[in-house]
Amino acid sequence: MPYTAEKPTPRETPEQLRARIPGWGADLDPADRPSYPKEQFLPTGAHWDFPERQVEKWPRERSIEHAFVTPVFGTSTPPKGLSGVIRKYAYRRFSEARAAHWLLLIAADRVDTAESAVTALLRGKPDNPVTETGILAESSPVADRVGQQRADAGHHALDPVIVAAPWVIGGGLAFSAVRALVRRRRG
Repeated sequence: MPYTAEKPTPRETPEQLRARIPGWGADLDPADRPSYPKEQFLPTGAHWDFPERQVEKWPRERSIEHAFVTPVFGTSTPPKGLSGVIRKYAYRRFSEARAAHWLLLIAADRVDTAESAVTALLRGKPDNPVTETGILAESSPVADRVGQQRADAGHHALDPVIVAAPWVIGGGLAFSAVRALVRRRRG
């Protein structure tokens, strides 16, 4: 049980492990371990053996490897929209050991980004990629990046693509949609 104060009971006895694994238990004697005084179980003052569980305001996503969520968990960003559906599916269907689990979570993050951009646009406060990327903070975006020993120099060529590509693609799709609507209305 990973959430209790006691050490978990080993499944095999020390004698079984010593017989199976050469060298196992070489530091089993506390006299052989220089860190032994720090490993003593001292009273921590905790009044509980298992912490009080936080109330779930909605069914939290949880790994299929665990029986329940941790006693305390984050609630700042509840799953919402299509990205929330993707996240819940990733947790419900795939183990954390599967690449599909993590790829779905990455896809959900990208979908959440698009959902947030559309939501901001509908609220009349669209994203401003020029100011939000911090490019204006640099006195000369090109001169500041050339000949410097910056740690982020490896991806400078990709920065304009990463920042501008979603906006160019979104603008192209919007333009195509409007043009298709206009053509359909004209007959």
